[in-house]
Amino acid sequence: MSTTVIILAAGKGTRMRSKLPKVLQPLAGQPLLGHVIHTAKQLHAQNIITIYGHGGDLVKNSFQHEHIQWVEQAEQLGTGHAVQVTLPVLAQDGISLILYGDVPLVRQQTLEQLVAVSSETGIGMITLTVDNPTGYGRIVRDNGKIQAIVEHKDASDEQRQIQEINTGIYCVSNAKLHEWLPKLSNNNAQGEYYLTDIVAMAVAEGLEIASIQPEQAFEVEGVNDRIQLAALEREFQAQQALELMRQGVTLTDPKRFDLRGNLKVGPDVRIDINVIIEGDCELGDGVEIGAGCVLKNTKIAAGTKVQPYSIFDGAIVGEDTQIGPFARLRPGAKLANEVHIGNFVEVKNTSIGLGSKANHFTYLGDAEVGAGSNIGAGTITCNYDGANKHKTLIGDAVFIGSNSSLVAPVKVGNGATVGAGSVITRDVAENALAFERAQQVEKANYQRPQKTKK
Repeated sequence: MSTTVIILAAGKGTRMRSKLPKVLQPLAGQPLLGHVIHTAKQLHAQNIITIYGHGGDLVKNSFQHEHIQWVEQAEQLGTGHAVQVTLPVLAQDGISLILYGDVPLVRQQTLEQLVAVSSETGIGMITLTVDNPTGYGRIVRDNGKIQAIVEHKDASDEQRQIQEINTGIYCVSNAKLHEWLPKLSNNNAQGEYYLTDIVAMAVAEGLEIASIQPEQAFEVEGVNDRIQLAALEREFQAQQALELMRQGVTLTDPKRFDLRGNLKVGPDVRIDINVIIEGDCELGDGVEIGAGCVLKNTKIAAGTKVQPYSIFDGAIVGEDTQIGPFARLRPGAKLANEVHIGNFVEVKNTSIGLGSKANHFTYLGDAEVGAGSNIGAGTITCNYDGANKHKTLIGDAVFIGSNSSLVAPVKVGNGATVGAGSVITRDVAENALAFERAQQVEKANYQRPQKTKK
């Protein structure tokens, strides 16, 4: 049976107090709606229909590369109306999952289970048993079978004791959606069309409504304001931390770790506090990441040690390297094995060969550094002339003295030495010594100017 995923994402999110549509608010570095779309794709749904409204162009443009069918809900007249507007594009056969763009963390396996149980009856839903159900619609059962959803304000004292609540997530046969949705009425205090009314229609037809509960409550938690968003962020991060620790990662403090993407790890990885990992990252066996580091779209091979407060973006790092503290690797940084990059060293679009070192206060941009070279403190590759970037080539076993400037395009040959304080503007031959500095002038018994006392 083919599956369609319908995602309700038209709401404004007034309580967010933001110009950004609610479904674009970020959770773990990704828009709320992005999490739902990602899960829908994992289900291999035949079609993903997303209902947009407030900030529609911005929402659609944020996912323009996704294979999604967009349907506009020009007026927000309730959840039932939102699904109604999909009927012209909804297939007559198959089954549909109805999800929400502000309920981002429902898991693939939970939805697969819901589809399985709903396929037998034609309608199913996710419910949740909670300690405090105040404000939520109650699930009323008779001999275990769902008979009704009663909103809190309409519930009797007895019904308010029920702890099983409606999450709003349904799985319904397309045939029944085409049959039931046109019959919805807005004859209620809010003047809206409620999706929950299809439950009463199913009961009236004598259909048994299947139900499941999620393994984790956070899967069905929605986001209405920034307080709820922050709380859900912490729950999600806690779950990600648990999964990493199950894989053998040591997290010094799981509550002070953020994963905003995907992380592949080898055994015996150690991550200190306040580390943020974004995008797609990979840490090899025994990698250690110091406190306060930020890694984005970076691959670090086995045995590498990263000292605190180092920032990586789009970098590839070899085995057994030593990096930091306060190092910065920018896009295009490629470090071979056993490289040393020290404090306040920035590397951009540069490859550094086996065992080479730049231990302090250095900028290496648009460069190639060979194996076994030493880059002294304060060395700068002057790669930009105000219009174009130029390449600096540093060979194997080169020694660059401190406070040197290499004005690109320039090449320093294998085994060459550059004297400290030099400004190198021409190529340096292999095994040569190059230095360029003004002659030192010394004035004996020099008297510095003195301030005049007032």
